[in-house]
Order: sequence, then structure tokens, then C-alpha cells
Amino acid sequence: MSKLKQIAPWLALSVIWILLDQITKLWVQARLDLGTVVEVTSFFNLVHVRNPGAAFSFLAAQPGWQKLFLSGVAVLASVIIVFLMTRSTQRKFAMLCMAGILGGAIGNLIDRSLYGSVADFLDFYWGNYHWPAFNVADIAISTGAVGLIIDELFKGKSA
Repeated sequence: MSKLKQIAPWLALSVIWILLDQITKLWVQARLDLGTVVEVTSFFNLVHVRNPGAAFSFLAAQPGWQKLFLSGVAVLASVIIVFLMTRSTQRKFAMLCMAGILGGAIGNLIDRSLYGSVADFLDFYWGNYHWPAFNVADIAISTGAVGLIIDELFKGKSA
């Protein structure tokens, strides 16, 4: 079986992540004006914010060069992930994690390419502490990265 056929189901999972990300972002953009905050619970708001930077608004205050830089990072990361997927076909959990990272990277790349920034809308907080707002792509990237670390730490070890 060719490597592409072996990774095709995982690439399809990446596409599902991309679709979930883009659909949720479009829903938020259609229903909430930029800057809107809707209190859902005592610890969670739906918001509509734009982040021109990366995670935790890293590089957000820069004059604009970060769009091209972060887009390049996403493209490079995507190429590397697909390459790693072709080398890891027997490691199902790692493949699951890489599919999430790939889908998330492309989901945020789409926003950055179309709008120059990424739509974030999930806002969790405790008292006065707010976690930076994030989106479905960020969930896919974060859980995929944590999963890869766990997979690497426990690779080959029996329970």
C-alpha cells in the first residue's frame, strides 16, 4: 500500500478539524459583532476577537510582518507533519495527534490568509483571570501537541 493511501484517513481527519474550525469561526463572525462578549456561564464567554499574532497573542503587537512569518511557519509545519505521517503509519495515536495539529495549523492559516488575523471566540476565566481566547484550530493544535509528547514519553512502554 502506498504511503499516501496509508495516511489518507488521517488526512481526512485533518480536513474534519479544518471544517469544524472554519464552520465555528463563520458562525461566530455571522452572529457576533467584533468585540462582542456573551456570558454563557460563570466561567465561560463566547466572544468575537481577532488575533493577528500566534498563541497567547504572541507577536500580535508587531506592525504586520508576523502574518507572512506565521503563515510560513504553518506551511512549513504542515509539510513536516505530512512527512512525519508517512514515517509513522503504525503509530495510530501519534497519527491522530498529527492529524489534529495539521488541521489546526491549516485552519488558522486560512484565517490568516483571508483576513490577516485569526478569529478567536472561546473565552474561559476564573474570577478576574482570563485564559486568552482561542478557537477550534487551537484546540486541535494544543491537544495534538500534548498527545505527541505523551506518545513519545510512553512509546514502547507496556502498561
